[in-house]
Amino acid sequence: MGGREQQGERVVDARVDVEDHRDGHAPILADDGEGTVTRNNGQMPENDEVDRIVAAWQRAHPGLDFSPLQVLSRVARLAKHLDRARRDAFASSGLEPWEFDVLAALRREGPPFHASPKALLQQTLVSSGTMTNRIDRLVERGFVERHTDPHDGRGVVVAMTDAGRAAVDDAMGELVAREAQLLGALPAADQERLAGLLRKLSLDFD
Repeated sequence: MGGREQQGERVVDARVDVEDHRDGHAPILADDGEGTVTRNNGQMPENDEVDRIVAAWQRAHPGLDFSPLQVLSRVARLAKHLDRARRDAFASSGLEPWEFDVLAALRREGPPFHASPKALLQQTLVSSGTMTNRIDRLVERGFVERHTDPHDGRGVVVAMTDAGRAAVDDAMGELVAREAQLLGALPAADQERLAGLLRKLSLDFD
């Protein structure tokens, strides 16, 4: 019947995935708990794309417990949105993500905004050779300078310039605004509760 079948008083559309994704939005779906997916009369969706994927897996492979997907698949999907927001925020300030990471590490040090190359690579989790190359490029852009370590004449510290501080401050302001938009659907209390749950989970990995 053209991809449609009648079930009592409810019409199920087997083509719902294709039709609802044409405009780039997640389909407005509801699952009756038995694997049947229906439209939700144009109201706010009760189910998201992860619900649809989990329901499909439960039908395809009913012997497995797919409950971890309910959490971690959403984390993975949100991480993609966050990565896009980060890149857009940094681009608006003329920075590459790696440039922001180094400048942000220096900014968090507080005045006089300097640190050793070793401290920077520990914070940004890159190799010594990679950090040397990044510092060189930031020096070329006028964002940092190399100075002799005042506590060790044989050592070097990387100091952020006024231009570097202005760039990272602009990027951070833009990033916080974009991240706030990503969380806009959650009231402050829910955001705090979610942060606590994620903190509890991340402590095991940290």
